[in-house]
Amino acid sequence: MTEGALCNGAKVLRNFWLAAVMVLAAGSIGPVQAGAPPPTTKDQTVDTMHGVRVSDPYRWLENSKDPAVQKWSDEQNAFTRDYVRALPVHAKLTADLGTLIKATSPSFSALQVRGDHVFAIYEDPKRQQPTLVMLNAALDPSSRRSVIDPNSLDPAGLTALDWYVASPDGSKVAASLSKSGSEDGTLHVFDTMTGREIETPIPRVQYPTAGGSVAWTGDGLGFWYTRYPGPEAPTSDQHFNVQVYFHKLGTNPKADALALGLHDGLERVSEVFLANRFALPTITAMVQRGDGNVWAMYCLQAGRPPIRLADYSDDIVYATIGPDGAMYGISRRHSPNGEVVRAPPPLAAGSLATAPVIVAAGAGAIVSGGAEEAQPDLSFGKERLYVRYIEGGPNSIRVFNLNGKDQGSLALPKFAGNAEIVSLPNGDAIFDVTTYLRPRYYAAWRSASGRVEETPLRDTAPYSYEGYEVVREFAVSKDGTKVPVMIIHKKGVKLDGSNPLLLYGYGGYGINTSPRFLAPTFKVWLDAGGIYCDAVIRGGSEYGESWHQQGMLTHKQNVFDDYYAVAQHLIERGYTSSRKLALLGGSNGGLLMGAEITQHPQLARAVVSVAGIYDMIRSELDPNGAFNVTEFGTVKDPEQFKALFAYSPYHHVVKGAKYPAVMLMSGAHDGRVNPMQSRKFVAALQAATASSLPVLLWTDANSGHGFGSSLDERIEEAADYMSFFFAQLDVQH
Repeated sequence: MTEGALCNGAKVLRNFWLAAVMVLAAGSIGPVQAGAPPPTTKDQTVDTMHGVRVSDPYRWLENSKDPAVQKWSDEQNAFTRDYVRALPVHAKLTADLGTLIKATSPSFSALQVRGDHVFAIYEDPKRQQPTLVMLNAALDPSSRRSVIDPNSLDPAGLTALDWYVASPDGSKVAASLSKSGSEDGTLHVFDTMTGREIETPIPRVQYPTAGGSVAWTGDGLGFWYTRYPGPEAPTSDQHFNVQVYFHKLGTNPKADALALGLHDGLERVSEVFLANRFALPTITAMVQRGDGNVWAMYCLQAGRPPIRLADYSDDIVYATIGPDGAMYGISRRHSPNGEVVRAPPPLAAGSLATAPVIVAAGAGAIVSGGAEEAQPDLSFGKERLYVRYIEGGPNSIRVFNLNGKDQGSLALPKFAGNAEIVSLPNGDAIFDVTTYLRPRYYAAWRSASGRVEETPLRDTAPYSYEGYEVVREFAVSKDGTKVPVMIIHKKGVKLDGSNPLLLYGYGGYGINTSPRFLAPTFKVWLDAGGIYCDAVIRGGSEYGESWHQQGMLTHKQNVFDDYYAVAQHLIERGYTSSRKLALLGGSNGGLLMGAEITQHPQLARAVVSVAGIYDMIRSELDPNGAFNVTEFGTVKDPEQFKALFAYSPYHHVVKGAKYPAVMLMSGAHDGRVNPMQSRKFVAALQAATASSLPVLLWTDANSGHGFGSSLDERIEEAADYMSFFFAQLDVQH
């Protein structure tokens, strides 16, 4: 996200990782038989597409409003609940998990600096939802004061803060709030000193399909915001056709003027992200075509027509106005690794597309993605530009002046990640640091001395990773591509194939897998003799846009081949064996899990997939599926249909195959991936498998894609899937 920083993540399941907190439990867990799953009716539905017969025997499970589907889902939940809760470790894991979370320190994230105030998302592990707080300029945690507390607004813990944007002087904040993980957000404006709501709420500013955004005017007396069609529009259009409106404080939102609309070049699947970090008269509007990382750039001024600075074909993937009024952008016109360009004022149509390069491409890729990131891709200080790089996963930060002259770097540890860089009024830069083995902390670059030092903002955990190490190795994929894998294990581990190993993967949308602190779930796993690994596969942008493009559209099979190659590498090196291998992924990573289950059923013992996509032939019929066409392709195109059908997991379930133990998890309010995807896939697997291993489905009635889930929901999810892994791999601890 640009200035309206998502406090609950982006396309990848942030709460999937927040949920991943687990504690030590005693005893051995042997496999438990699941018995026969609930029966599922099959029909004879067959479509013919481009001359190919496409069988769809569980089409009836798509209709969530059908009482028969609801009954079937309830029976599946009961079947899963009975199996998981019968596991000897489950009750203790659930109880200990709650205890451990409460012993973990609160954390701060998504910082926004406004004058002498620093706003931040504050996550207290004792409470159901994160809150918005203010800190003083010294970043003293004890100065924390609550601004928006969803826990007070909704004691049940079902109301979540989607994102927020503070006004230039910090006196007001605009925030999107939604319920039950739906990401269906209403915009609220609060006075930051009193916490009182001061404007009429504006509905439909945020949907999971295309997100939402706000940018304040320089004087803080109004703001631009995204809004979707209302009830008067056909149901099929209500999650599409987002436009930008301008609201003046104290006026009726129904009279707000259209500032950027369909007649200006917005499309049905546009995603719009607004920013005005330096309280200027002009704001930036970044417009993404679906989810494929293709962008057009605009600037807006109140009462004036929008100016289109770059078109979709210009390969500008990020843009923002700097403190000097110039427009800065990340361009891929000459290099997939990205270059920084600068268009000086006055800004005119097309000026960003032809702007000169001030920071040339280097060996590492400039981190970009705009809407998919929680913070801006380019950050500024007094006369300084901070640029984040990535090379195979770990991040680095380079510093330049506003004309692109290299001024050094901000020191990061080996194998570290960084998501945020913000500038304080005195010219210091604050940036977060994440590593696998140390909790996240914020460091400060002091402009007076040029030194980097840690700030009081840091997380703590009730455990340490002393005695563990992080190594990076490279697997070789089917086409010869070298694929990184990050491996975390106890020092001195024996490479005899006996270690339980948990392999995570994502591989899509240009989203990067960077180092992050391993939550208590993985501490338990490691202490039990397990190994944890991140597969840095194509589809992300860990090696630039070419790495992404090699894993999208008709090249998606490369993603699955990369992940398989990593798993085989770990087995061949003696880290684990197929009997001791567990696979984990969510969302786009759920598609990855489905492909591995169907393409390599003997690869692993157990697979957990959260909110995955499995029917690639019908996924684009859903609202979010239409946005995904730029990433996955469309069945309307013969070549893209051929590729989609070739790997669509649901269509490659084979009767009599010995599938691994599988646990699928979904949320009833998921607006990003239709829960029917999990229903159809689990029905096919249950009917086909000959392995006698359990195939389970859990659909949470109070959650969505993982964003906005309450603490209780996250605890329950983590206890369920980790109990499943421990049981299937017969982990001793």
